[in-house]
Amino acid sequence: MLHIKTPLILHWGLSTPTRRIWLKMENLQPSGSFKLRGMGLLCSQAKAQGKHRVVCPSGGNAGFATAIAAASLGLSACIVVPHTTPETTRARIRKTGAEVIVHGKVWDEANQRARQLSQDADTEYVPAFDHPVLWEGHSTLVDEVLEVCPQFDVMVTSVGGGGLLAGILTGLIRHGRTDCRIIACETEGAASFAAAVDAGHPVRLPRIDTVATSLGAAQVAAWPVQHIKEFAYQCVVLSDEDAIMGVVRFARDMRQLVEPACGVSLAVAYLDHRAIADAHDVVIVVCGGVSVSAQLVAGWARLSGKRAK
Repeated sequence: MLHIKTPLILHWGLSTPTRRIWLKMENLQPSGSFKLRGMGLLCSQAKAQGKHRVVCPSGGNAGFATAIAAASLGLSACIVVPHTTPETTRARIRKTGAEVIVHGKVWDEANQRARQLSQDADTEYVPAFDHPVLWEGHSTLVDEVLEVCPQFDVMVTSVGGGGLLAGILTGLIRHGRTDCRIIACETEGAASFAAAVDAGHPVRLPRIDTVATSLGAAQVAAWPVQHIKEFAYQCVVLSDEDAIMGVVRFARDMRQLVEPACGVSLAVAYLDHRAIADAHDVVIVVCGGVSVSAQLVAGWARLSGKRAK
């Protein structure tokens, strides 16, 4: 097991006498996000099968988690990122010993290159979100939540490509907890999951336009689109401003940094959104993110302050 058991923290400031807000602190994983759960499992299986190299297409978080997993297992890693991935994130990935290839304007183009580089029998292709082994790995966070708060009735999660959501659904189904309500959160410029749910199947967005770049999958995985129907659920699509507000408020409350892709889920609680109005124990998955800095958050805080005046 390469990931750590993260704490589930009760947020007293957001909780009320009738509703408790719990934070599942996946930002504390060694990779800075939940991604290490799935990438660690997939890389471990690849090594057990005799593979010596892994290739992962990523905007940042999946690649960093794969690079850490590969280094821990003694595998070589190649991470293919689009030009939109910040240089600071690329440098962080390189520091693990992984090779970083910059290819394409968007993740889809990086993914095509990664697949080309994975043809060797010695190499394992590690997808960013669409693979059942990843979902199995991510599902372990549900096991940990149930140990601390077995009575939770709502889980709030951000949705990019759908890997985290698929992991959560996998874990809840395994534990017979289809009574839990799911709040699936996206930003307005990257709401590919909400579009897929409306259509009944994955659809490709013509473009991604959001500050929450880690949510920027033009088309989500099919499995969670179908299986979320086994639960009561709601798709919540908020603005970039709301996502940034979630980041800034979380930094002030918890003195920790997360990406806007995570902030959009936190915003549900900060806005006292109607999606959680009748809930008793709400778990928000603080999914984390590595492409964030104190300078970025400080800038967003100043901007938010000016808008509030």
